[in-house]
Amino acid sequence: MTMMRKILGATAALAISATAVLAEPAIIFDLGGKFDKSFNEAAFSGAERWAEETGGSYKDVELQSDAQREAALRGFADRGYNPIVMAGFSFATALNTVAADYPDTKFVLIDMVVDQPNVKSVVFAEHEGSYLVGVLAAMASKSGTVSFIGGMDIPLISKFACGYAQGVKDTKGDATVIVNMTGTTPSAWNDPVKGGELTRAQMSQGSDVVFAAAGGTGLGVLQTAADQGILSIGVDSNQNYLQPGSVLTSMVKRVDNAVYEAFSAGENVMPGFSAMGLDNDGVGYTVDEFNKSLITDEMMAAVEDAKAKIISGEIMVHDYMSDESCPSF
Repeated sequence: MTMMRKILGATAALAISATAVLAEPAIIFDLGGKFDKSFNEAAFSGAERWAEETGGSYKDVELQSDAQREAALRGFADRGYNPIVMAGFSFATALNTVAADYPDTKFVLIDMVVDQPNVKSVVFAEHEGSYLVGVLAAMASKSGTVSFIGGMDIPLISKFACGYAQGVKDTKGDATVIVNMTGTTPSAWNDPVKGGELTRAQMSQGSDVVFAAAGGTGLGVLQTAADQGILSIGVDSNQNYLQPGSVLTSMVKRVDNAVYEAFSAGENVMPGFSAMGLDNDGVGYTVDEFNKSLITDEMMAAVEDAKAKIISGEIMVHDYMSDESCPSF
């Protein structure tokens, strides 16, 4: 009885409707919420684009704690939502437990791989996009020192850092790249104060361009960089507008496309593995009215050349997820 009350309580707290539905899609946002101006918001944008274009409806929920993951998945599956999309690698353990209990439900996991017959795993070549913004950082830096601030210290974030460092070093061989992670627990994604502190510490070591792949913590990085007069680089969503004239560019992951495609496929989502990289516009960099004055013609030519060479295979960007080393550090 106690366990049942806990399950019911968790489900109610997630505000999942008890009304049965017929094959509407659903999405579960990770900690930080759908308006985090980064990863979750990119996923939300994809869901909204699908709804606007099709007139369809979907259900969503924003997690408040790690403990709610399994309850959220079961709550949606019990009520017939299909497919169920999860924004974030942290759902992998819960999904591996839940998927087998709902063989007729399709699940789509973004940023991690779960090998189940009813799961589609979507991953991104973050190292490729990070290489490109590393090229731009190296060319924009006046001091010859640039930096990276990650959120939680996990291999996925080191994948960003390593690709970025390689792009910097390939562009300016004598450049210095400083790398710091915010922490080792999920709270590292939502600590803008710590992000600002790390930015100032890196500036004291000479950094004048900082790339943040840190969720909500990154907002503190971008703000501090703008306040202190150095350049920053956004991540996941296009964050150029957050600090116009200070954000050099943003390394975007087209999480919006992954969600849009999953919702469009509906119950016909094809399980398996999907990789999104430069060759299929899964990652990239941004130039718009908020940062175009910071990107010279020479920089554009260099970054587009690097992009073409990565796609062709002439440049091989090190993937930290395959080999946990980083030759460029």
